[in-house]
Amino acid sequence: MPEILDLRRADDPRDVIHRACEELSQGRLVVLPTETFYTVVGSALQPEAAKGVRTFGETTLVVKGLDETRDYLSTLPASARKLASRCWPGPLVLSFGTDLLTGLWNRLPTPTQSALTTGDNGVGVRTPAHAVWHEIQRLLPTPLVALADTATATGWRTATEAVGAVNDLAALIIDDGPSRYGETTTDVRFHDNVGNWSVRSPGVVSDRNLQRLASEIVLFVCTGNTCRSPMAEVLFRRALSTRLGCTEDDLVDRGYIVLSAGLSAAVGAPASREGVELLAEEQIDLRGHESQPLTERLLNQADQIYTMTRSHRQAILAERPDLTERVQLLSPEKSDVSDPIGAGRDAYQSCKQEIQRYVEALANRIVPESKPKP
Repeated sequence: MPEILDLRRADDPRDVIHRACEELSQGRLVVLPTETFYTVVGSALQPEAAKGVRTFGETTLVVKGLDETRDYLSTLPASARKLASRCWPGPLVLSFGTDLLTGLWNRLPTPTQSALTTGDNGVGVRTPAHAVWHEIQRLLPTPLVALADTATATGWRTATEAVGAVNDLAALIIDDGPSRYGETTTDVRFHDNVGNWSVRSPGVVSDRNLQRLASEIVLFVCTGNTCRSPMAEVLFRRALSTRLGCTEDDLVDRGYIVLSAGLSAAVGAPASREGVELLAEEQIDLRGHESQPLTERLLNQADQIYTMTRSHRQAILAERPDLTERVQLLSPEKSDVSDPIGAGRDAYQSCKQEIQRYVEALANRIVPESKPKP
């Protein structure tokens, strides 16, 4: 029978993690908790371990995250990037056809490749949310092969349930109490490099949430997120919904999420009084706006980021030069949208008109022709 180590009662949890890494590096199987179910794990570089996991059922390749996933694909579809960056670590498997795999995939042992390939010639990739995985993958420089949630009829929600299923085929079980969800991961299959996808197996992440996670996120940025960027957000939402022929509430269902933030914003500050009054004249209610600071999470998730000034863009790129293609000035002429705070109503009116002109042009670029409401 496998040895069971209770992570919650360990004098030093690091000892448990080190023991798991030792077993995996020796080619033995380990049972680890995830946010969904407990699962059998082996090293992807140990062919016998990979084949051992496969004896239990369908498997997935466990990677450290989005960056490592790119190492296995010739081209990562934009929709896959969105789902991974917004849901990982988490209960989502991204499945790709073997014809899309290259790079590090070709360096895995052939038996491991066979163990990872499903009956429909696909390979699932996952980054679990449980902290145990983060620590093990931080110390163990190898991808892992794990039993897929969907491979078992009910899943093992506790370590006790896993004991009887694995018998002596696993050397170690790490017990961290009942799984958070006790439901299967959602498995999304990508059919091509363009990014067409469908749900291969339903799970924790619902279809509606998948649609939200795969949406195009447009983010407007200014300094305090109380004036320029909030106006850009609501004016663009109005312009985009008009182009799409839908209500603003339906934008998410049409694949768009519109947000705003500030480089030096406080949390929860209201929109400026002048901005609220000006937009109220166009039946746009800005009274519920609450400012938010620009965070790494927002930067990672946004597909298009529009700044009010060149200095805003430079400040972002100084910290994140990798976002050069995604961070643009709102003005097509590359001019600054000046801050009207403290300059009176006329300055606000001029600023609003300037922003409105820019966001309407942006909506026209995103949706070249008006689409009637279905």
